[in-house]
Amino acid sequence: MDLLDLTYALVGVGALLAGLLPRLLARRPLSMPIVFLGLGVLLFALPLGLPDPDPIAHPGVAERLTELTVIVALMGAGLKLDRPLAWRSWSSTWRLLAIAMPLTIAAAALLGWWWLGLAPAAALLLGAALAPTDPVLASDVQVGEPSEDEDGEDEVRFALTSEAGLNDALAFPFVYLAITIATVGATAAGLGGWLAEDVLYKVVVGVVGGLVSGRLLGLLFFRPRSKVLHMASHAEGFTALAATFLSYGLTEVAGGYGFLAVFVCARSIRAAERRHDYHQVLHDFVEQIERLLTVLLLVLLGGAVVRGLFDALDWRIVLVGLLMVLVIRPVTARLALWRGRGEGRERTAIALFGIRGIGSFYYLAYATSEAGFTGVEQIWATAGFVVVVSVLVHGVAATPIMARLDRRRLGPEGGG
Repeated sequence: MDLLDLTYALVGVGALLAGLLPRLLARRPLSMPIVFLGLGVLLFALPLGLPDPDPIAHPGVAERLTELTVIVALMGAGLKLDRPLAWRSWSSTWRLLAIAMPLTIAAAALLGWWWLGLAPAAALLLGAALAPTDPVLASDVQVGEPSEDEDGEDEVRFALTSEAGLNDALAFPFVYLAITIATVGATAAGLGGWLAEDVLYKVVVGVVGGLVSGRLLGLLFFRPRSKVLHMASHAEGFTALAATFLSYGLTEVAGGYGFLAVFVCARSIRAAERRHDYHQVLHDFVEQIERLLTVLLLVLLGGAVVRGLFDALDWRIVLVGLLMVLVIRPVTARLALWRGRGEGRERTAIALFGIRGIGSFYYLAYATSEAGFTGVEQIWATAGFVVVVSVLVHGVAATPIMARLDRRRLGPEGGG
């Protein structure tokens, strides 16, 4: 049996299922990520001669695949949000980013150092990698398609989508702090350089890069001087990839955070012309690409699980993983949202659905290729276990909980 032919067949099956499953699983307490994670476990457990998907052995491949998936998902997250950027209407997002994320990093790093026995730099890397919520695997609790109703998004879906769109970038300074400590130590010069470059400069360049690229692309899409260049009238969705790669690539070349630039770029494109059907075209194309990439990575994750990713797993790591998903995220997020927007049940739901996923793997692959960390196997096993638990727990709980919240929010008539 030729491996390439088998790969073609498997890719075809995966693509077909990616198109069918969202409809087949609608209103059921089972998510698409659970199915493809299980499919990956099954395929790589069989004697099919498939290559080893171990991210520790192939950090470069893991880094590039996860990087591509995250930036495409960030563009999709930015395009689907209808609510204009504002301090008060986005208050849940700011609270989650400013309070919940740093507390989560600190708690995870403390557990990694005190409980797992990791070195300080490795423990901090673990905390930084597990802090961001995921824009890739959280589709069941995110806002839907773009619309003209700026006030139509419920607080739960809006907060989770906007949080996932921003914290993938804002966790990066903590990853760089772990790299700095691992390479030069916690010296005054090292920490000063980290603060100046990896915090201030890279964040500013990321925001500016996203704003400029989004503003220029918005003008090209919606307000060009020539009708020939009016991209919105041609309904070509692949230009969403152009926006993604341009904003990411140019910002990274300038030394900024490309993740941040992609999300800001998407928001700038939405702000250029809020009531145009072209946003729907862009969103649909990005969503389809994102879904295919997600299928690939979930199958590979399932394969990595049965091929040795959990070899370092022990009861201490299991306990840390369960604490991260079931205790630390819910508690820190609920604290951050105390007396915030929405009802108490909505704030509790936001706190519960801090889904971990592909972004965590990107940070680990990136950091371990930049610096030497002790306990790499433990870190990967912990992150992998957290993501698997998150996929299973949140994948089962999302549909019934969100349906109950929708019935309560919409009332008897809207709840159907």
